[in-house]
Amino acid sequence: MSKLKFAILGCGRISSKHVEALVNNFPEAELVAACDIMEERAKKCVDQYISLINEKSQHANDGVAISLDVERRALRDVNYYIDYEEMIRKEDIDIVAIATESGYHAKHSIDCLNANKHVLVEKPMALSSIDADKMIKLAKKKGLKLGVCHQNRFNPPIQKLRKAIEEGRFGKIVNGTARILWNRNNDYYKQAPWRGTKALDGGTLMNQCIHNIDLLQWMMDSEVERVYSERGTFLRNIEMEDFGAILIRFKNGAIGIVEGSACVYPKNLEETLSIFGEKGTVVIGGLAVNEVKTWMFEEQKDYDEEHDNIDINNVYGEGHIQLYKDFINAINNNTEPLINGEEGRKAMEIVLSAYK
Repeated sequence: MSKLKFAILGCGRISSKHVEALVNNFPEAELVAACDIMEERAKKCVDQYISLINEKSQHANDGVAISLDVERRALRDVNYYIDYEEMIRKEDIDIVAIATESGYHAKHSIDCLNANKHVLVEKPMALSSIDADKMIKLAKKKGLKLGVCHQNRFNPPIQKLRKAIEEGRFGKIVNGTARILWNRNNDYYKQAPWRGTKALDGGTLMNQCIHNIDLLQWMMDSEVERVYSERGTFLRNIEMEDFGAILIRFKNGAIGIVEGSACVYPKNLEETLSIFGEKGTVVIGGLAVNEVKTWMFEEQKDYDEEHDNIDINNVYGEGHIQLYKDFINAINNNTEPLINGEEGRKAMEIVLSAYK
């Protein structure tokens, strides 16, 4: 199979995780270009990639051929742009990873799909259901893959929990709780004028909480029947909420509870997902749902003691690596990625319903 050529559009905070994912999926994928309206950020993204690729070549343990291939790739120019339309026009690109401001995700995705590029877009995939549906419809029409970055689905404890759900080990699921108790101070919002705005960002529920909302709805394994929400702007000078709570009734009868805060003093406290059922209780916590805290079932299985907790040093975790691997496999094998457009839409729709 030929090496898939990626471009990164948007080189802010999260772009470094995309670079790491590409390096860890080399040689199946490579970065050929990066774009940001701030040229220095695009250049920094390219420099990070080349530096990590060179480091990979020095530690290659799969033989001289791979080591030399990696080194040759690092010596080739990876171009950077301030105009994404110019980048798409000039570069030979298979996939565009979109990590721009949330309010631009739909436009950038649609433009790239229209240019016959597969799209892997950061969360939320859009800020309206209409835009999300346009993206999904266009990708299907073009025969292209559309993936959404809900990377925490690939955390080993989350994968283990999903396995238990699919095996029916909980019996009747009663409720699930997503707690996102984080701190985003005023300096965070001052770093970029779009943060906390209705047009380009959304509030804490849409930005910080959507990953855990995605996990909650994935584990409930049911469509949403109704949503009730309370939210407010308590401490931060932003347009949208810095704290929100959502109560979700699923069609299978289960109840979901979301507690989402950017106001926790003095720093991030936890991101926790809890699932409670007739025959089982599971709590996964840590900085970013990366540690099994409670695992109890009526019937025991061999894998129950293998928790596979992962150490992380930031809220993004390490899931982008597996997310990229899954997306690359979907393209190569013409299958659907785990988090395709339809899956990415679900958590976004819950937040939009809460806003309504």
